[in-house]
Amino acid sequence: MKKIFGVLMVLFCAICLTGCGKETKDSIFSKIEKKLNDTNGYKLNAEMELINNEDIYKYDVSISYKKKDYYRVSLRNKTNNHEQIILKNKDGVYVLTPTLNKSFKFQSKWPYNSSQSYLVQSVIRDMKNDQKLSMKKQKNNYVFTSTVNYKNNPNLTYQVVVFDKEFNIKKVTVYDSDDNVGIKVNFKDIDMKAKFKENYFELKENMEASASNEEEAETKETSVLEEAVYPMYLPEGTYLDTEKTVDLDTGSRIILTFAGETPFMLVEETVSKEDELSVIPTSGDLDLFTDTIAIVSDTSVNWTTNGVEYYLVSSDMSQEELLTVARSISLMPVSK
Repeated sequence: MKKIFGVLMVLFCAICLTGCGKETKDSIFSKIEKKLNDTNGYKLNAEMELINNEDIYKYDVSISYKKKDYYRVSLRNKTNNHEQIILKNKDGVYVLTPTLNKSFKFQSKWPYNSSQSYLVQSVIRDMKNDQKLSMKKQKNNYVFTSTVNYKNNPNLTYQVVVFDKEFNIKKVTVYDSDDNVGIKVNFKDIDMKAKFKENYFELKENMEASASNEEEAETKETSVLEEAVYPMYLPEGTYLDTEKTVDLDTGSRIILTFAGETPFMLVEETVSKEDELSVIPTSGDLDLFTDTIAIVSDTSVNWTTNGVEYYLVSSDMSQEELLTVARSISLMPVSK
């Protein structure tokens, strides 16, 4: 009888050890992946910071996802309350600016062509692609470190991602190679069983709903540019050659021409709200860019902020250098 009891105890302990094995990086990551794959839709709210040298740009972010590749990301700048929406549906990828009643349409592989710190799928994809993915446990959280792939900002090299004990994403921090923080995302409200109305991801409904929510907020319009805004960074051997101001029917345009070893042109133009919804087919890709969303191609960067549209173009610069110049244009335009 004692022998039988002893055998049973050994079997019981073996079963316990098998069922309650030590948590490993692979076992936890599998559970995180499964939770994402099992959902038909989610909705998350987050606070995000983009850090550009000494400048910090803060956003309230709302992220919605529906299975079959539907996305809606609302980015509201905390400084000027300016909202833009990234929308992906069956018709393509759009960037909406409700205050201007304007939308850009992209033939883009977003969000799969670059890392996106605010999208769960993108964060997990970066983790999965890193063969040296590491994990440690801190209190009741799981903390992963992985490489990243920010196509338009190669200075960003790795991310630290925090998941809670229920395998919900809590925080993403993206660093450069010198361990400086470039992006912070803190996730707050998390609903992994979200359901959406049929037209939730449609272009027209999103534009109308967002415009309606901002009826009382005045669109910031700049009638005349009093002076140009200059880049704080110029490639070596490059200098401002000419500056020209053109009066328009609804505002003004300043054309800055830079000459030298790496010539380029910078156009700054006032913008105002369109009377009717405008959808503009666009070549290039979208990039989250300091206080707004930019359109980036191999030879140009185009963005709108504080009532002014900027267009930077050069056939002599690399895309990385174009973006460096563009990001250095951070001063507020003086207008009247």
